Amino acid sequence: MSLVAPEIFSGKHLTVFGAGYVGAEVARQAIARGMRVTALTRNVEKAEALRALGVNAVVADLAADDWHAHPALAGGADFALNCVSSGGYRRSYVDGMKSVLSWTKRAPVGVFVYTSSTSVYPQDGGVRVDETAATTGGGENAQILLEAENLALGWSGGGCVLRLAGIYGPGRHHLLDQLREGAGMVAGRGDFHLNLIHRDDIAGAVWAVFGAPVGLACGVFNVADDGAAPKAEMVNWLAARLGVPEPAFTGAPATGRRAVTPDRVIANDRIKRVLGWRPVYPTFREGYVAILGA
Repeated sequence: MSLVAPEIFSGKHLTVFGAGYVGAEVARQAIARGMRVTALTRNVEKAEALRALGVNAVVADLAADDWHAHPALAGGADFALNCVSSGGYRRSYVDGMKSVLSWTKRAPVGVFVYTSSTSVYPQDGGVRVDETAATTGGGENAQILLEAENLALGWSGGGCVLRLAGIYGPGRHHLLDQLREGAGMVAGRGDFHLNLIHRDDIAGAVWAVFGAPVGLACGVFNVADDGAAPKAEMVNWLAARLGVPEPAFTGAPATGRRAVTPDRVIANDRIKRVLGWRPVYPTFREGYVAILGA
């Protein structure tokens, strides 16, 4: 939830880079607020879906620079959101960010937001992690994300970085899918905390930044819900809701991951204190009730 009145955005121009799961929802909400929205995506099918919402979708590779002169982008934007997903870490995040920042030098931008990840934190052992925590010692992908963050933070207008916890929401609920498949096993460690953030609360954080007074929303903000809990607690609660047996845990990372996500609790105090943001779905229970009831 954002405390910003939606009407202040009416008539303004938003540009979204990487209009996937999060970006497409922000674009949809922007159209509902009466904004003009331009979105850049590599995916032709996503572009068509965005156009059906009223978005001016441009199909291009963010890391290239041929899109800079596109008529819909040449004039800049009141607000810009870079929430590109990985199509190769360095090309998507670092090269893509360099291209965006090069574009801002020729096209004025009012507020610039970059969505990063809490995976930049290497901390383990159940510790509480806020934005002052060290980000050294992580893997190669974490270092690439940090490089992209530093580029965004170095933007001349004062960029904002939102470090997102594990994203879930409508159509994206990996734990539910594992339980519904009925294999009786869930990846990871049951005693490790799982930090989540609902897609709609990410959108709320983006709007909180966009609507903040000039200079207030610069820097890094963790975006996680209030309810980090052991993964076993979440899984067993979901199993009870679905009426399936409680599964066992493999102790191994999920498919596509190199390691089990470290055990830590991501603190969201700063974004609450500075921007007045509050999650609509403060714990996994509220979020999954909404998904299961949909």
